[in-house]
Amino acid sequence: MWGEILWFIIGLVIGFGLGFFLARHFMQKYLKKNPPINEKMIEVMMSSMGRKPSKKQVNQVMQQMNKFM
Repeated sequence: MWGEILWFIIGLVIGFGLGFFLARHFMQKYLKKNPPINEKMIEVMMSSMGRKPSKKQVNQVMQQMNKFM
C-alpha cells in the first residue's frame, strides 16, 4: 500500500518536472522563431511618439529586447 503511494508520488514529481522543462523548451524555441515584436513594430511605436528613429536606435532597442528573452 505505502509502496504504491510512494511510486505514485514519485511519478507525479517526475511528470511535472519533465512537463515543465519540455514546455519551457518548446516555448523558447517558438519565441525565437516568432518573436513577439520586430523592427517594424519598434519603428511604428517610436514614430507614434513623434520621433523618426534611425536604424541604429531601432537596432539598440532590438538588442535590449533580445537580451531579456
